[in-house]
Amino acid sequence: MSQTTTQPRTLHVPADLPDRIQHYIDGAFVDSVDGDTFDVLDPVSNEVYVQAAAGKKADIDRAVVAARNAFQHGPWPRMLPRERSRILHRIADIVESRDARLAELESFDSGLPITQALGQARRAAENFRFFADLIVAQADDTFKVPGRQINYVNRKPIGVAGLITPWNTPFMLESWKLGPALATGNTVVLKPAEFTPLSASLWAGIFEEAGLPKGVFNLVNGLGEDAGDALVKHPDVPLISFTGESRTGQIIFGNAAPFLKGLSMELGGKSPAIVFADADLEAAVDATIFGVFSLNGERCTAGSRILVQREIYDEFVERYAAQAKRVVVGYPHDGDTEVGALVHPEHFDKVMSYIEIGKSEARLVAGGGRPDAFPTGNFVEPTVFVDVPSDARIFQEEIFGPVVAITPFDTEEEALVLANGVRYGLAAYLWTNDLKRAHNFAQAIEAGMVWLNSNNVRDLRTPFGGVKASGLGHEGGYRSIDFYTDQQAVHITLGAVHNPSFGKSAPPQEVAEAAEEEAF
Repeated sequence: MSQTTTQPRTLHVPADLPDRIQHYIDGAFVDSVDGDTFDVLDPVSNEVYVQAAAGKKADIDRAVVAARNAFQHGPWPRMLPRERSRILHRIADIVESRDARLAELESFDSGLPITQALGQARRAAENFRFFADLIVAQADDTFKVPGRQINYVNRKPIGVAGLITPWNTPFMLESWKLGPALATGNTVVLKPAEFTPLSASLWAGIFEEAGLPKGVFNLVNGLGEDAGDALVKHPDVPLISFTGESRTGQIIFGNAAPFLKGLSMELGGKSPAIVFADADLEAAVDATIFGVFSLNGERCTAGSRILVQREIYDEFVERYAAQAKRVVVGYPHDGDTEVGALVHPEHFDKVMSYIEIGKSEARLVAGGGRPDAFPTGNFVEPTVFVDVPSDARIFQEEIFGPVVAITPFDTEEEALVLANGVRYGLAAYLWTNDLKRAHNFAQAIEAGMVWLNSNNVRDLRTPFGGVKASGLGHEGGYRSIDFYTDQQAVHITLGAVHNPSFGKSAPPQEVAEAAEEEAF
């Protein structure tokens, strides 16, 4: 059985919780047009602790009107990059100064262990700092043809960006989208996940204090099929950035197609961690334990399929199972907790159903149920299945919880087939001390990101995104700048104008020479 806190505590309820959660539109907190609300549960007791305004098309319409007005007539898109940068840095300062409170609320609302929620709050501040610096340092392309032409690229904000965010690490992932969208001069409508609206409600006060102009940031709570759907289909929202399930991404893709919207979608994952016989075994076990059980296993880049070369397979399984049993399951607010409560009873039921499926597909060596010390709440033991065949559902399908499938392989060729043999392609982790193999194998893996001898440690300048069913497009660094801006090429003639003389009986050679000049 997994280790639990020795003395389970009662539910910790943060002080000064709101008595309701509203939308934030055009600088004011407002209820839904129809007055509708939905219940928000805490994941430890699964009891309703607050009601949130349930947005629908009318509320999205109001938010888009405000955002569009701020874009067309407000100062934000017309500010110099340095002016926007100062406000973004103030946002980062405020977030950083309130990291303990943000972590407390995030942990309570989502079930994340408090120590991990604290790290996510600090990362949110860093996301804003990164883009505050990037827009000031940004340099765009210029191309010269001496004596004849100068060509330069002019970047312009696009308009109202629709941001749809998930319930896992919600505050940090909201910052990931808000930072570059605002830095580039767009206005936004944010639709946070309905399971975890608490921390999103804090952005309004943070932005007001930092001096963000009214109407630039708008927030509409609600269900995906209501508020999210209306945002995707709104004709005045040219951009949608979405993080969530692959199936939802397919629906968004179809609904956005008639409007030819710009789409950036980070979707599901079933990422492999491949461990070769020459790997540092202790480091590989530590990293792969962290890679699937951190953030309660509710992470898109989780290395939830571990492929281990047969020479070390038995030893790896023995070590891994023993360490998984020592992972501390506890209340989210407890500083010793390593795995807290899953976000919602619906998700708990999904994860538990996969565990039952796994028991008929593979061999269970750790976990497999609810911890004895937690008879209520959304607590799941870190669960390890071994000898998992590649056609098993727990090998093929995203579980999004503290559940891992371990499978042996003999050759590099077999490992590659197993690694690529799922519909997803977000991340991959490779453990080997053979440098040639590391680079060649990494390039052959069908994944948007690969980590060699490392867990998920990411430089913010690098692109983030997946292939296959794991996503469309990339964000991060300059890729985010590309997504949230239009790139306009401006061409300036410096010398004599060489125009073809159609309709003036120009000699054919003159027309041919003019046509050639278009290619420079």
